[in-house]
Amino acid sequence: MNTSKTHSDSFNEEGILAVDRSFRIMSSNGAAERLLAIALHPGDPFQPAGIWPEPLANRITDLLRQTLQTGASHPQVLLPLANAELVGTIQPLFERPESVIGAIMSFQVASHRRSALYHDARRAKSEGVLQHLQNQNLFEALPEGVFTINTHWYIESFNHRAEEITGYQREEVIGRHCWEIFRSDLCQLGCPLRTALESGLTSMDQDVRILKKGGKRQTILVNAGVLRTATGKIRGAVETFRPLAGEAYFNGLEGENVAFAKIIGAAKPMQRIFEMLPDIAASDANVLITGESGTGKDLIARTIHDLSSRADKPYVAVNCSALAETLLESELFGHEKSAFTGATGTKIGRFELAKGGTLFLDEIGELRPELQIKLLRVLENHEFERVGGARTLPMEARIISATNKDLRQALRGGLFREDFYYRLRTVPLAIPPLRERVEDVPLLVEFFLKRFNQRYKKRVMSVHPEVMQMFMQYAWPGNVRELERTLEHAYVFVKGPIIMPANLPAAEEFQGNTISAASSAPGQINRQAIDWALLRANGNRLEAARMLGLSRTTLWRHMKQLGIV
Repeated sequence: MNTSKTHSDSFNEEGILAVDRSFRIMSSNGAAERLLAIALHPGDPFQPAGIWPEPLANRITDLLRQTLQTGASHPQVLLPLANAELVGTIQPLFERPESVIGAIMSFQVASHRRSALYHDARRAKSEGVLQHLQNQNLFEALPEGVFTINTHWYIESFNHRAEEITGYQREEVIGRHCWEIFRSDLCQLGCPLRTALESGLTSMDQDVRILKKGGKRQTILVNAGVLRTATGKIRGAVETFRPLAGEAYFNGLEGENVAFAKIIGAAKPMQRIFEMLPDIAASDANVLITGESGTGKDLIARTIHDLSSRADKPYVAVNCSALAETLLESELFGHEKSAFTGATGTKIGRFELAKGGTLFLDEIGELRPELQIKLLRVLENHEFERVGGARTLPMEARIISATNKDLRQALRGGLFREDFYYRLRTVPLAIPPLRERVEDVPLLVEFFLKRFNQRYKKRVMSVHPEVMQMFMQYAWPGNVRELERTLEHAYVFVKGPIIMPANLPAAEEFQGNTISAASSAPGQINRQAIDWALLRANGNRLEAARMLGLSRTTLWRHMKQLGIV
């Protein structure tokens, strides 16, 4: 490790360190190693007790644990060392609103040690490129696309996953305005980065449609937040993004208007939904989509929009659980200048952004009763006013809402208004959990193997029969999203062409959370699943039966019933 930097040089450095939920190092930059005077290797445990004395080390550990468990941020954390006084921040790293996957520590020498001249130099430097190479090293370890901008909206860092999703190489985007690259339908109005910079808060899981290099459209889910210096000053913003979870389950080509039938789902419950979708899309009635987390409710909402006559109009998504209650009304309706403290200008809300198109209200069950009343009036009168405004605006968007909560139980508990509930569910649509369409598991596994082979440049051909049997019997409480994450975890550790049980995360969970005998009874397996297993087993019925979690005689009976020779 190079320690040749002078003490004065260290004033200019900002250490950045990311740890996962197990306190293992995800990534770090060289400044972090120099300031802490230790080597930091990805995968190694991060041990504050090896850096700071015990009382302080315990406090830092507690702050990190709070961030990992609750998503809380901690500004102005004092981190004194024997040879330097450091001050820093601890911020959460989100995968999705309910899932914190890590924590980021940033720190530098305490500001009171610097001269006035240094303050001026630092201020000037913040208007230029903000250490994008250091950020790049940190964000390269993340599984999502990540880019950062400075306060002048110039892109400073762009990780490898961002290159894969957008089609742009890093050298093509560094130093350019972000809107030149992403060309999103929300770049001018409703930009998540602008929301983060103006409010100082994190914008979570916003649905954005971008143009990839070459002109193909891609829908991504965006998280955006501000970047601060160790002293708390906003120095720019960071955005993480990933392809819309639902779009990953298409067999069609990106950018094409693929039909709903291309969604992976051969089970009867999914086929019944497919039969309903054209009629639902042709209507302007409000739709309430229910289903457990990870079942693809956002995919169904997007598909309804794409099949409708509104397909060429905006599709605007709002995650009602990801925004602070004080901001949600402003996000939906917009606000006028000076409507409240911090409202420095007029803001257009999501209702206006979705004009002529579709407004998707995800996690609608999280709305507090007062806001339910206001939304009910909008649905009934088809008009609204901006916060702090007097002008009435027409509501010209179709409303599709979704929830993973039991709203009937919320009705009984007085947490959800009955009139609002029935206004939302003109057309109810229930998405089955994966455990109720277990025959789709082999098809999804096949799809994800192809996808991860491309992403990780590996040639995994299949999963071991024992793994497939575990998958077929597992209850999948996280549904398709959990299956995807499980296989992605396996790709980190698999060495050969077959995913083995040892490559899975906590394999004992698959034995402890199985589908009941009643719900996994024979009769649930369809022709596509059997064809898949026989192909993988080269026609060996015993091995194919093991893959499907069946006995050989049960598989043979299904084959006879379906006319499979």
